[in-house]
Amino acid sequence: MKRTLVISFYVFGLILTACSKNNNSGGGGGNTGGGGGGTNPTPVVPIISLPAGWKFNASYSTNFPNGIQTFSFDTIYNGRTVRAYCLAYDSKLGQYDFKPVQSSTAKKVSEFVSQESGIVFGGINGGFFGGNSSYSIVKYNNQQSSINIKAVNRTYNGASTAYFPTRAAFGIQSNGSPTTAWIYHVGSGNDNIYSYPSPSPNAEGSAPQPVPTETFPTGGTPWTVPTAIGGSPMLLRGGQVNISDVAELININNTTSRPRSAIGHTANGIVLLLAVEGDNSTAGYPGVNLAELANMLRLLGCTDAINLDGGGSTSLVAAGRLTVRPGDNGVERPVVSAVLIKQK
Repeated sequence: MKRTLVISFYVFGLILTACSKNNNSGGGGGNTGGGGGGTNPTPVVPIISLPAGWKFNASYSTNFPNGIQTFSFDTIYNGRTVRAYCLAYDSKLGQYDFKPVQSSTAKKVSEFVSQESGIVFGGINGGFFGGNSSYSIVKYNNQQSSINIKAVNRTYNGASTAYFPTRAAFGIQSNGSPTTAWIYHVGSGNDNIYSYPSPSPNAEGSAPQPVPTETFPTGGTPWTVPTAIGGSPMLLRGGQVNISDVAELININNTTSRPRSAIGHTANGIVLLLAVEGDNSTAGYPGVNLAELANMLRLLGCTDAINLDGGGSTSLVAAGRLTVRPGDNGVERPVVSAVLIKQK
């Protein structure tokens, strides 16, 4: 996208937010401003550059301090109406806690949020699961409660065969900055995690690649991030759309419109939690496919992003309220993991 177009989108976002009334109270450089007793509030400056159709959402940013905001999108995208919400915060401020959580029994994201102690600004569903088991890494402050799945079975030469995919993960490094990687828990234990510059080149229908090690795939290095959430596939990598669904052996209605959820980050450390409404034929919100999801994140400024468990699991809470309508006939689905954004 040309620089002039990006700038025009940003200016458009500023015009929208400047023209919208902000009823929140507060100050001190936060999301709200005082001036004029509320008759002429200080315009909210978005912490990310907003593409066309996106706007700051004051209702879903109630009582948010400086550096964390919610944005919404409800307009035509690729020929159909799309509704989406994005909760974003500035990791450089060092005042927000990215906390992956897991439950021994599935529960709703809204329950994860309401049952968490401290000040919780929002939360999104985590990675994939079955029953009460997570198939994606859940790790917080070096305490790992689940791992990325190490093997999946696919048909090869007419027989069920084990494959060993290196799947995506989103992490928060010791210095607080976000990162993404294709990872594998190397060896018999699960604490020796390696990341790779590209995923193991598996493909359904082809012979499985070897079990990943410290030396395969090439370029592997220890992944020592203390906090992480897993998902699949990678959506963006190094500023480019890089949907590695084939290599990660993940098929989640990849090319059809569904509810979707994802986590990404910008080059300057803004973390974005994105949820897209779908499976809502009554309101005309079918959702998006993986390529459209990746492009939405790219337009929002993300350089790196991973897909989370979508479909009926998609749920994003901001300022204590559900954003997108749940895909399971409007009923929020219980999940086993979530990511919470808290005040440190």
